[in-house]
Amino acid sequence: MGSLGQLPVWASKPCIMGIDEAGRGPVLGPMVYGCLYCARSYQKTLSTLQFADSKTLKEEKREELFEELKTNKSIGWAVDVIDPRDLSAKMLKKNKINLNEISHNSAIGLVRKTLELGVLLTEVYVDTVGDPEKYSVKLSEIFPAIKFVVAKKADSLYPVVSGASIVAKVTRDRALRDWVLDETAENMQRNFGSGYPGDPETKAWLDNHKHAVFGFPTLVRFSWGTCNAYSKDNVEVVWESDANDEDEPNGRASKRQVKLTNIGFIGVKRKSEDIESNGKGRCKFFQARKLELLSQF
Repeated sequence: MGSLGQLPVWASKPCIMGIDEAGRGPVLGPMVYGCLYCARSYQKTLSTLQFADSKTLKEEKREELFEELKTNKSIGWAVDVIDPRDLSAKMLKKNKINLNEISHNSAIGLVRKTLELGVLLTEVYVDTVGDPEKYSVKLSEIFPAIKFVVAKKADSLYPVVSGASIVAKVTRDRALRDWVLDETAENMQRNFGSGYPGDPETKAWLDNHKHAVFGFPTLVRFSWGTCNAYSKDNVEVVWESDANDEDEPNGRASKRQVKLTNIGFIGVKRKSEDIESNGKGRCKFFQARKLELLSQF
């Protein structure tokens, strides 16, 4: 949450809020939802603060505007940072949660948290995810006292959403810039480019940071279809849950769930004796640590 300390006087008068996200498309890093709110009476002043759709601003300008709005006592803001592991886990669950639903839940969470602070929200402007009409109905049913305006390109139409887009974009940029790679393998680099699937630097980074057994570093959203192309040489993994699904009559369970063996880190089958005996074809991880397969202790 944006640090407001004690709730300011203006927050108990009718307030407006804008909501936008950054990082929906990339294969790397978190997706960030941001919101910005202020008194309705502050709307005119807000439109003079040079907020614009964050994609149209240079990075230095976005950073500068973010620092300014953080010190502005007439504005409140908050973010929801969704970790890449969380995104992949939700999208690959047995009962999948798709990206639109994850986005909707994040926006709903930001409205709820702001109301819980005691802010009197009367109007909320949202950059749409999916069909604007359906999204608007969904939000209105949850928060009947609030008027929702859900629109495409809301970040360039409404200054309060432009402000939210700056909050989200700067937060995501900083998260990527300061990202500490959990993994400690040699030759790990940070030159991963923009994180978008079409970026040659990102493609090269993915190719250099895949692992035949352990897949990708936790920075990567491995549920993205983009990752499948990098899994050709991966070691076959047999998951117990897949075997259980196959045991069910008519294979009903396997139709309901995409097999774990199809999610991007299993490809070419190898003979089991190649993988086991004498360390031939064995993963460097095990060789480097002189780990052996034991049948007896």
